[in-house]
Amino acid sequence: MSSTATFDPLVPPTPKPASGALQIAAATVGNSLEWFDILIYGYFATSIAGAFFPNSNPVVSMLLTFGSFGLSYVARPVGAVVLGAYADRAGRKAALTLSIQLMVIGTAVMALMPPYARIGLIAPVTVFAGRLLQGFAVAGEFGSSTAFMIEHSAHRKAFFASWQFAGQHLAKVLSALFGVGLTTMLSTHQLHTWGWRIPFLFGLLVGPVGLYIRRKLNETPEFLESTHTRTPVRELLATEKTGLIVGAGLVAVATASTYFSIYMPTYATTHLRLPPATGYIVTIVLSLLAMVLIPLGGNFADKIGYTRMMLPAAILMLLCFYPLFLFITRHPSLATLLAGLIFNELLQDAYLCALAAVMAGIFPARTRVTGLSLSYNLGVTLFGGFAPVVFTWLIAVTHNTAAPSFYLMAMAVVSIIAVISVKRRIIHT
Repeated sequence: MSSTATFDPLVPPTPKPASGALQIAAATVGNSLEWFDILIYGYFATSIAGAFFPNSNPVVSMLLTFGSFGLSYVARPVGAVVLGAYADRAGRKAALTLSIQLMVIGTAVMALMPPYARIGLIAPVTVFAGRLLQGFAVAGEFGSSTAFMIEHSAHRKAFFASWQFAGQHLAKVLSALFGVGLTTMLSTHQLHTWGWRIPFLFGLLVGPVGLYIRRKLNETPEFLESTHTRTPVRELLATEKTGLIVGAGLVAVATASTYFSIYMPTYATTHLRLPPATGYIVTIVLSLLAMVLIPLGGNFADKIGYTRMMLPAAILMLLCFYPLFLFITRHPSLATLLAGLIFNELLQDAYLCALAAVMAGIFPARTRVTGLSLSYNLGVTLFGGFAPVVFTWLIAVTHNTAAPSFYLMAMAVVSIIAVISVKRRIIHT
């Protein structure tokens, strides 16, 4: 006996699940374009310093610029709480859309604001406000996009979540390409007066591109099936305080290393006396490598266990940071810079490939985005946001161009302790 399905026009058809490729594109493209705007600020720090933070002492001017870069991260924990709670109440898709909309406003401020020479103190104050808004918006991106990825995947959670960081490296490639192109095609005067604004104008594409792709997605099954809470922040703080601390510690070495790469163009030209394009070329090579290795590492971590990838990588980073810096600073050239940093990139990718999946596994679905967002952004704010200032200060105080390695080693110790602690908290570590 055969039966046929009856079509009921009053019942909406079940939405077709998005393909894995579309899910990765939705999380990665928006995340990449949002991070592109953040990275551009660091890459063009010298030009931005002259436009908005002029000072007769170039070191003071740079410290003001990187200080603004770091202080904007104060908004991150606030954005993590607000947008994370919104994602746990309204859904991952809604939060991802809102974060892009807010990011566009902050990017427009950077792209269009007149310099200090024209409007005085209004310029740096408004730029600082735009940076705060960008930090607020990005704070909700990591948790929402990570939760979105792993909740659409039943078995390959590390692989799908690893695209979170692969997307950030795509942002590095795009921003570094602008760095190479603008520093080689424009004169110093053109770059400092108007050229640095071009990538920020390009960054405004985050709005239409991200919104168009994310409109095609469905909400995650795990979110739809979970019991929702009206007060995710309160519940998280009541039940997952240790998870927040461990999650922030997991981020320490990863974020410090990432923000050294943002500092790289400034470090290469200021302290190693290399051509301006050198730092950008190195960033492009490392980021293209990471875009391939991180997803491959995530796929491998799904098979052998997450912390079996992360712990050896963190220990090797601790042992290798200082020797690598000595090698680079004693023989400054594009070749030695690439050789040393490619080795470090391999270790960093082994750590990053499972990081997002491990952090997501700490928190239950009902408070996952709030927990992910808050722990990640606390870690980024504490250990990453002020890293360029710390690097600049360490070199100035010690007169040692290898001094940034001291901070990176300290962050490696923090992350090693966190990885050891997390093994007791989640399954398949």
